[in-house]
Amino acid sequence: MKVIFIGPSLPDAARLCASDIILRPPAIQGDLRKAIDEGFTSIGLVDGGFEYQPPVWHKEILYGLSIGVRIYGASSMGALRAAECEAFGMIGIGAVFDGFKTGRLIDDADVALLHGPEELGYPALTVPFVNVSATLDTLQESGHLSPLQQELLETSARNIFFKERTWKRIVAGSGLGKEVLPVLTRGMVDIKRQDALQLLATMHEAPATLRKHAPDWQLNLTAL
Repeated sequence: MKVIFIGPSLPDAARLCASDIILRPPAIQGDLRKAIDEGFTSIGLVDGGFEYQPPVWHKEILYGLSIGVRIYGASSMGALRAAECEAFGMIGIGAVFDGFKTGRLIDDADVALLHGPEELGYPALTVPFVNVSATLDTLQESGHLSPLQQELLETSARNIFFKERTWKRIVAGSGLGKEVLPVLTRGMVDIKRQDALQLLATMHEAPATLRKHAPDWQLNLTAL
């Protein structure tokens, strides 16, 4: 059985997901352990709760990996946990995962954004830094932004709290003119969505069975 924890990174996942995969809302601490106990053999982690809720625990991921569960991560919380747990067998997917793995991304908040509720389709109210960075890279490479403009905009974005980071505020903080704003909004790259789609495709092709070979490490049992 396969399950993916997903939300604002791909609000229309239900329309795009294969019928053999069950979708659940963003995961918090204990949700992966519950899925493992329910018998899921392939788990995808895209979005997860934090700040006001305890986030997905590394040890529940390690527990699943230790008994052969295939666990994939991408896009948001999943990319972060995959970079942290790749050495133990978690499978990371996409550009955001690669950014955390290589150290180009180091801040958990780089994937965070303010969004509306599930009932409204998780509408994005701010822009996550990873999308800002991907957008600026693309626009600079295509000649729509100069290297200096890219640097000023990226520095501005870095200095704005994720709950307040909008394209308008990024431009205002960069010192550039308002004419840059439509260039950014029209050319926006949603790298979190792209990575989430890649995870969906990977899990559709993945086996729905436990791994046969035991890992080369042992999970020590504790009270927690």
